[in-house]
Amino acid sequence: MSPKASASGSDRKAKKSGPTMAERADPHVLYEEAVQCAEAEIDFVDETFIELRGRQAKWLREDFCGTGNSACEWVRRRRSNHAIGVDLDAEVQQWGREHHIAGLGPASKRIELLKANVLKVDCAPVDVVLAMNFSYWIFKDRKLLRRYFRTVHKGLGPDGLFMLDAYGGSDAHQEMTEKTVHDTFNYVWDQERYDPISGDFLCHIDFTFPDGSRIKRAFTYDWRLWSLPEIREILLEAGFKRVTVYWEGTEEESGEGNGEYTPAEHGEADTAFIVYIVAEKQ
Repeated sequence: MSPKASASGSDRKAKKSGPTMAERADPHVLYEEAVQCAEAEIDFVDETFIELRGRQAKWLREDFCGTGNSACEWVRRRRSNHAIGVDLDAEVQQWGREHHIAGLGPASKRIELLKANVLKVDCAPVDVVLAMNFSYWIFKDRKLLRRYFRTVHKGLGPDGLFMLDAYGGSDAHQEMTEKTVHDTFNYVWDQERYDPISGDFLCHIDFTFPDGSRIKRAFTYDWRLWSLPEIREILLEAGFKRVTVYWEGTEEESGEGNGEYTPAEHGEADTAFIVYIVAEKQ
């Protein structure tokens, strides 16, 4: 969904002296600073593929790629790396071409952004398919999610890996907002509605600024909140041979996550957690 800004009362007052901070801000830049860490994501991809397959991956497909930030980070790593980004939003992809791919230099020849449906995408087999930031939760029906997973399975090479993430914990079932303070803006995660019967999960991202202006509902997500057992079961039904959850470790002093993810068969009843999931084709 394309980001959009709304002017509050404070915004209108600020217009007398020039554009507000919200009006000057680029929601895609804010999102990538507040939500996405492509470097850490690709570190996990690289290290995990080598650990499981004993070689470096070369071809990566980023589903629901948006601006293609992770795909760009992939081709920056090595001259042997190639990436394909798949998304239905041509406008967001164009932003990625102008702000990410244009700065890659010669490496830009090793990345392609496709405007295509991830359920139907047809391209050469790759080593890794990514579906991060819970993007696949857009598929609310079990059969539809299994169909997507089967499309991924088909699009992988013989020893390919499918890597995705998931969010859970008791906070995920609450209708709540959470604010994170950054240097020049605040990131607000708004879980507007959760239906425990259907699993429907409606969320938004807002950005607020020191001058009182805000970008309300810069991004909106109409998802189903899938559980880890459900995701693992459907991946196996789709043909993957093994599915492993990678759980984040904690700092001894603070108890906060340390950014290190390791295979786990059992987790902790945290209020909120994010995990990686790795599905092996064979």
